[in-house]
Amino acid sequence: MPETDATQSGVMARLTLSALERASQDPDCWREPVVHRALLVSGLSVLTAATRHLQDDLEAAEAA
Repeated sequence: MPETDATQSGVMARLTLSALERASQDPDCWREPVVHRALLVSGLSVLTAATRHLQDDLEAAEAA
């Protein structure tokens, strides 16, 4: 996997966690539908990237 993919998924994970931390401090933000959509999209992006990393690791282990 290219290094930029790993870097981008790490950035997305940090941004998602930062957004969750801010949201937990301001319960009113959960009234906005855009917050829910943004959280879902970023969370799915992180999940997809993590799954890709796991798949790459499994393939590397099988090849070894």
